Amino acid sequence: MPQLPDDLDAVAVRTWCSLALEALGRERAEIDAINVYPIADGDTGTNLYLTVESAAAAVEAVFAAHETGTTAPATADAVHAMAHGALIGARGNSGTILAQLLRGMAGVLADGGDAAHLRLALTRAAAVARQAVAHPVEGTVLTVATAAAEAAQGEEREVRAVVSAAYEGARAALARTPEQLAVLGRAGVVDAGGRGLVAVLGALVEAMTGQAPVRGPRTGTGKAAAPVDGGSVVGVPVDGLPAGERPLDCPEDADGGPAFEVIYLLEARDEQVDRLRTRLDALGDSLVVVGGDGLWHVHVHVDDAGAAVEAGVEAGRPYRIRITHFATESGHDVRVQAEPAQRAVVVVVPGDGLAGLCTEAGATSVIARPGEPPASGELVDAIRRAHAREVVLLPNDAALRHTAAAAAEQARTEGVRVALVPTRAAVQGIAALAVHEPDRGFDEDVVAMTAAAGATRYAELAVAEHRSWTMAGVCQAGDVLGLIDGDVAVIGADVPATARTVLDRMLAAGGELVTLVLGEDVPDALADALEEYVREGHLAVDTVVYRGGHQRAPLLIGVE
Repeated sequence: MPQLPDDLDAVAVRTWCSLALEALGRERAEIDAINVYPIADGDTGTNLYLTVESAAAAVEAVFAAHETGTTAPATADAVHAMAHGALIGARGNSGTILAQLLRGMAGVLADGGDAAHLRLALTRAAAVARQAVAHPVEGTVLTVATAAAEAAQGEEREVRAVVSAAYEGARAALARTPEQLAVLGRAGVVDAGGRGLVAVLGALVEAMTGQAPVRGPRTGTGKAAAPVDGGSVVGVPVDGLPAGERPLDCPEDADGGPAFEVIYLLEARDEQVDRLRTRLDALGDSLVVVGGDGLWHVHVHVDDAGAAVEAGVEAGRPYRIRITHFATESGHDVRVQAEPAQRAVVVVVPGDGLAGLCTEAGATSVIARPGEPPASGELVDAIRRAHAREVVLLPNDAALRHTAAAAAEQARTEGVRVALVPTRAAVQGIAALAVHEPDRGFDEDVVAMTAAAGATRYAELAVAEHRSWTMAGVCQAGDVLGLIDGDVAVIGADVPATARTVLDRMLAAGGELVTLVLGEDVPDALADALEEYVREGHLAVDTVVYRGGHQRAPLLIGVE
């Protein structure tokens, strides 16, 4: 078990970002489902996930730059990267506020990560977040952040006690939000942004203590949709697929709130931003402007989107402009494109060989290089490149399920109908793509692709890097491992023998087609030998072989 940090250092910041991303990935759909304030647009969880994903990527970049060194990055470098990443990647009202919270913490933690600095960081974060919101409202994430900071002040001991106290304070405050904000009480839910912050603070507790905090019932931190006082929420999205219904509509929407959400990054001087705030406040509501040192993130709800962008042009240089129309939940870039195709498939593949194969089949490919899984932004870009009204997304990796779900949700806000088929391996994606028929109905096509993927067992061979315990026993460094459906089932001395044993185990349950995907350095002779082995032992089973190119595993196996 790794040694737990005494203070919040760079490694702990990295762990915190990673755990926060995992937590928001798990809870994204549930948080989306309870999003009724300030607009019931069902995207708070997704926006928080995308914001933290950008923060985590920035921290990973700092560590990557230190890979050749003998020491970890400085804490100041890590926290500043976290804050900057959140700022440039912030989405929506909730993500923008979270970015400011992290920026407030970073300004203090850069000088130290002990208990005293952390208490001050939480206090500073809550204060600067309130300052960034034009008209703060109680019963929101701002209330939860303030409660976390106040609870932390009572702890004079070690960092672990401070973060635990902050988490418990936030959790208690979250449970009270329906009493403070009428729209939450009527809908029977807690504040969605506050629940997201509780998830982020829970990740901080786990990073510092090594244990995930216990999440009690009916506080908005555990149960789906977190109903309170007997309230209910319908249509909770599952696995990134569209919900049948949204939660209870926010009454403010019925009163005809602003039509557009406008977000952009802005390069401008501080004095220009003060004037920008005044102008945007007169144009609309839900105004949040965060940042500093010449770079700002602007978020506002308005009826005149053009005027909001023009105000940014007058203040400085706006870019990454995003406009979302609430009536259609359709985000769009202002540019003219060709008529979109009716349907497309976006597939994540582990090597350039399979990318070429999928491209020939008409799919848009995203390559997941060894150790570099794609971020949700890359998947959204691929969906945009596919340029279709309907898109089937094949992540081909169980570890990408949250990333793919967030990308699908983001693409839906841009008007694309996206179905996420939860493929766990490249061979399942190949099977799904093989039965894809763009001329049939969308739902029918998705069902057929899902069935084909589900009927495909998958395996891969890997080389053990060190001695460890596995489901198949103890392996030594250099052993060849055969993983079937994600679990180590075979430990062997070489690739050919291990592959044969894996095939025997998989075909024992039957099968009609074996798919072999060879890594870059695997000779064709191995494929020929395995193909013959299958033919001799299973006369009715066909074998197809593909070259995967530069991929992590020397061999991928699928059995349909």
